[in-house]
Amino acid sequence: MNDTSTLPIPEAAPSATSARRVIRELPDELISQIAAGEVVERPASVVRELVDNALDAGATQITLRLLAGGVRLISVEDDGGGIPMAELPVALKRHATSKIANLDDLESVGTMGFRGEALAAINSIADMAILSRATGHASAYLLDGRSGELRPVARSAGTTVEVKELFFSTPARRKFLKTDATELAHCIEAVRRHALARPDVGFAIWHEGKLVEQWRACPHPDAMDALTQRLRDVLGDDFVEQSVAVDYRSSAHKRPHEEDGLPPVRVWGRAGIPDASRARPDQQFAYVNGRFVRDKVITHAARSAYEDVLHGQRQPVYALYVAIEPNRVDVNVHPTKIEVRFRDSREVHQAVRHAVDDALAAPRAAAVAAAVSVAAPLATPASPESASIRPPAQAQWAQPAMNFGSGNVGHRISDFEALWPVRAVVPSPSDAPTPPLSATEAPPPVFATAPATASAPATAANDEAATPAATPTATEAPAWPLGRALAQLQGVYILAENAQGLIVVDMHAAHERIVYERLKLQIENTSSASIASQPLLIPVTFAATPQEVATAEAAADTLATLGLEITAFSPKTLAVRAVPTTLAQGDAVELARSVLAELAQVDASTVVQRAQHELLSTMACHGAVRANRKLTIDEMNALLRQMETTDRSDQCNHGRPTWRQITLKELDSLFMRGR
Repeated sequence: MNDTSTLPIPEAAPSATSARRVIRELPDELISQIAAGEVVERPASVVRELVDNALDAGATQITLRLLAGGVRLISVEDDGGGIPMAELPVALKRHATSKIANLDDLESVGTMGFRGEALAAINSIADMAILSRATGHASAYLLDGRSGELRPVARSAGTTVEVKELFFSTPARRKFLKTDATELAHCIEAVRRHALARPDVGFAIWHEGKLVEQWRACPHPDAMDALTQRLRDVLGDDFVEQSVAVDYRSSAHKRPHEEDGLPPVRVWGRAGIPDASRARPDQQFAYVNGRFVRDKVITHAARSAYEDVLHGQRQPVYALYVAIEPNRVDVNVHPTKIEVRFRDSREVHQAVRHAVDDALAAPRAAAVAAAVSVAAPLATPASPESASIRPPAQAQWAQPAMNFGSGNVGHRISDFEALWPVRAVVPSPSDAPTPPLSATEAPPPVFATAPATASAPATAANDEAATPAATPTATEAPAWPLGRALAQLQGVYILAENAQGLIVVDMHAAHERIVYERLKLQIENTSSASIASQPLLIPVTFAATPQEVATAEAAADTLATLGLEITAFSPKTLAVRAVPTTLAQGDAVELARSVLAELAQVDASTVVQRAQHELLSTMACHGAVRANRKLTIDEMNALLRQMETTDRSDQCNHGRPTWRQITLKELDSLFMRGR
């Protein structure tokens, strides 16, 4: 039995008859120390605030010097505009700042800092000194934070802030600090976040007299090139090589009662390919107007763009930068300014999601094509121009469209056989006999000409697409990124060769993605701006929380675009009166709760689209070509050509890769050639 006799017993709350405490005004020093508890959590917090001030001063080079992980010394040197002598004593006063002067400035903050309490809070818990020389002034001055003494010193233009013995006036706070190595890592991370946002500024970090990190300024005239170079320097070459560029600008729109359209939201940066995903979200960097933030809207939007290309619970990697009008985002919602609130969070959510989704959609085989133009050709050389403009070969099959009319409620898997009509293929004498189909197995698709059907009559385009494309011979230049098919391995993999070496394709996974993307495209083409909904004969009611009721009332228009009609049945009950047509057979209550929960958090919901995509993914999985199905060379080449022109064809619907490249160098190393 545990001994609880030594545990402290909480005191009872003071009764009304006990002596009441007098309401008094707190002294300034205690007020600053309380504020320091919010602003200064550890040495990295001081580093963040001081680097913010240096960037606001227009610095082009910032040097950080630390001792004992920042506990004994934090020194931030910059070459910015400096502080005039008359303003140095004012800089250490509470709520003194040069960033804002009125409410209009506060509502459109364009600087990193603006609260005017960081220096005063730091000065109350540490030994602080500021050495600064303003641009155009003849002398520099040193201000002692403890005594207030101001004396002239020698320094070039810029500012140096020294913070010694952090938490010396509040020793209890020091007990919560970690080891010097841990605190140093947090300080480096704080500077790294700034470095990723400002490639035009150089950063250097010294610890115990040794240079531990240095990132030189990137002088590239093009902003995207400078950012790419800084990402390469800070996050490594692998991050850049395994990511795609993001550059998206939303269209301007008008709000009610506004005459002029709002300026667009721009999203740029780099998004990691699915193969670069990690087990933890430790390489996800999001910036709003140059400020590093942890925002659930941006995080949710980026994650939703990776929904059907990531496997399991893998986490994407990205560095995304959002530019938006300062008066449309509120940065004054957190003492450390790491959280923001958007005026129209749904607009930002859609911009980020579309930006990442568009960047990931292009098949990465195009990157192989770029490498082909540089690498030595396998046979006859081909000019880069002809390789870049040569159209992909036509597919070896024609797919009739399917009818997704609102008259049908749900679809059977057998309905999707219309996508891949079966035609008898006469095997060559050298072909092995095809394995017999089981009683429960649907006839697998064959990459052949589709006969005309009532639902999809044959057209000239279909006839042209069905014309077999000539298989490239050994003397032709392999202009196709995924090369030309060589053989089929164990009825599962397709082996192909390109200028890089050997391509291995999982034919079921690849075909599954092709079918899935066509189904999604067909849904989008047959749908209007709002998702088609089906009224329920008997509305489904469920007990709702006050937040769910408020969300249903406030987001009625958004719910309508998602194909949902949710109304208040009573103060504590909601009724689902209509659901999306394609999800009519699902659980209406579970769908409604999921959508309302997401709308309450990020003012946007992808639950309906996610559910639709899961349904289409299942249909595509059953409609794709099965393993152990023998394909001809023409059929394999047709599949490769479709992969090269299908969005997100590098991953299947479940996030698994569909193809892998084995270079000649890797093959040579296996056989120790050239050694």
